[in-house]
Amino acid sequence: MECTRTCEGLAVLRSVGQTRVTGSGSGEEPRAAELRAAVARLRRELAGYPAEFSDRGIEEDELTVLAAMVAAGDPEIPRMRRSLLLIAGAVGSVSALSPALMQVRAAVDLFGEAPPQRR
Repeated sequence: MECTRTCEGLAVLRSVGQTRVTGSGSGEEPRAAELRAAVARLRRELAGYPAEFSDRGIEEDELTVLAAMVAAGDPEIPRMRRSLLLIAGAVGSVSALSPALMQVRAAVDLFGEAPPQRR
């Protein structure tokens, strides 16, 4: 792995097309903090949403995946984007959840584009 930059005590590492974010000290990497907050908000709003919808379990599973990647400090951008698509598909047209879903999308977008896949 190669350290590509250091900012505010945080090292961002790049290896084989993946980005790994590690923190040192008590500070948390800002993108990770944003994603953690967005996931927490969508979970709260989902818990408070009174109606059931068929793919609710998928959304909850994928939110767990996103939260686990952030907690481990090893978010994989392609997997994050896949989770985002599954969550968006699960929410469907539930307009009450749209603002929280857009916050998750914006937080995932902070991590940038996934590098092209090798063939």
